[in-house]
Order: sequence, then structure tokens, then C-alpha cells
Amino acid sequence: MRTGGVIVLLLTSLASMSAATVGLGQTPAQPRPSRAEVWDLKLGTPAARLPGGFGEYACGTNGGPPSLPLTGWNEFGRCRPEPSGLREIYFRYDDELEYWAKANDLPEEIERYSGTKVYDFPVVLSALFDDRGILAGFRIVSDPRDTSRPREEAYALRNFLSARFGRDGWSCTDLSGAEGEEPVDGTFIKQDCRKAFDGPALAVMQTRYFRRKGEHQFDPYSNKETEGQFESMVRFELSLVRPAAN
Repeated sequence: MRTGGVIVLLLTSLASMSAATVGLGQTPAQPRPSRAEVWDLKLGTPAARLPGGFGEYACGTNGGPPSLPLTGWNEFGRCRPEPSGLREIYFRYDDELEYWAKANDLPEEIERYSGTKVYDFPVVLSALFDDRGILAGFRIVSDPRDTSRPREEAYALRNFLSARFGRDGWSCTDLSGAEGEEPVDGTFIKQDCRKAFDGPALAVMQTRYFRRKGEHQFDPYSNKETEGQFESMVRFELSLVRPAAN
């Protein structure tokens, strides 16, 4: 028999063995389950048509902790308007898949579905609604309360967000340090960026990484190394640009 025929016969045998193995009870790999994320929120969508699958809805506090608990997007009117006129709803990712992963002892999935994160960075999420109940923006702010990732790394979230929305076209300003502000291990970042999109929409991103006045790497009295005496933060907002009133 020619070599080519031998190879064909061998491949056929291997395929038959694989099929038999599945038939004996070895099931093929199942696709990973998915959950709703902030990227599923499309600007311009009425509150009633936004996807569910989130939890812990509450009135927001400008990217901070939750305040008045809510039952869902439809209660946006209970939140006090910001100076922009928009109303902020704080929300978190559903933790059902995290518990499912823990119950099945799946380490990778536990990491994937734990907490409310963007690109594995702990964040505070909120949606912004106009008076008609239209989603006019969303806000992503690094969460200093979540210790699942070192807080000093929070500023690096900007690299992933700028890549998602395109690295070109950003207009950035590097601000000078105020009195007493100093670098962290030689790095000082105090940057404000903006990028306009067709739609029209505007992305605004602030990145901070420095020591504030009175913060030190080593305590000036005991000379012991301090913990957490620095600012490391990213604040990102994508919002619709409303036309000027006539």
C-alpha cells in the first residue's frame, strides 16, 4: 500500500476512536457561560429596553459608593440630577456565576466571574440617564475598596480603555503637580484626556498616580514603610453629546 493510503487509513482510525470515546460518555468541552457587562449598555437606549442581569441597583454618588437602593433602571427618576442634569444609577455585576464556579471548583472561572471588574480591575460602575429615561452615558471608576488587585496598579486601567476605544485621536493634557504632590517610585501621572466619536459621543478619562501632600513611602517619624499613601485612579466616562439648545 502507498504511503498516502496508510496516512488516510490512520487518520480515519483516529477519528473513529475519538467518536467512540465520546460515545462512551466523555462529553465535549462546553462553552463558557457569559454574564451581562457594562459594554452591553448601548447609549441612546430607553431604560425599559436596557438588559437586566445586573444587581444592587442604587442611586449613585458621582462614581462613589451606592446610596438609595433601587429595583432597576426604571427608577432613575428617584435619583437626584447631577449638575449636568443626568441621573446616576450605580450597579454591580450579577454574582450568580461566581457562586456557580465556586460550587464546581473551577479556579479560572472563579477569577473570571468574581466581583465587578473591567479588564480584571475592580471598578465602580454607573449608568447616566436623562429626564426622558434615555441612557445618555456610563461611568467607570477604579474601586479602592476592592483589595483583590493591588491598588497601586489601578492607574494601568487607562491602557486597556484607550485600546478599546482606539489609541489614536485622544487629546491629553499632562497636569503639573500641586504643592506637595510627588512621584511614586519615580512615576508621576496626572493626566486628563478626551476623545470625540461620531454619534456624537464624548469619552473623558482622568488618570492619577502620585503621592499627595503629606503622604510618604516611609513614615517620617518611625522610618517604617507605609501602606496605601498614594493616589492611583482612573475615571472614565462615555456620554452622548446633546445638541445645543436654540
